[in-house]
Amino acid sequence: MSSKEIKPNKEPFAGAYFVGLAITLAILIGVVAVGAGLPPAVSGFVVAFGLGLTVSPKYARWFFIAGIFSALMGFLGSEEQVAWGGIGLVLSQLIVWRFIRS
Repeated sequence: MSSKEIKPNKEPFAGAYFVGLAITLAILIGVVAVGAGLPPAVSGFVVAFGLGLTVSPKYARWFFIAGIFSALMGFLGSEEQVAWGGIGLVLSQLIVWRFIRS
């Protein structure tokens, strides 16, 4: 391949990766704000539920299992943020399975 050949750009549009970075950082800041501003059980549920909705349906089964494990361990260990986060993750994965197509 000569140096004169132009490689096609892999980005869908110019600056797409920077837009993705900005969205990711905004979500991260939102998660931190929610987690810091609400009671532990509510923040665990809201954060896990919201982030669980972003999971690919391909991996929903594994996140569902992780949510069940988290809920069990959280309730057994009296960690309400972990327990309710597990319930939020389980519910979000049920929505992903039902309504989101791969």
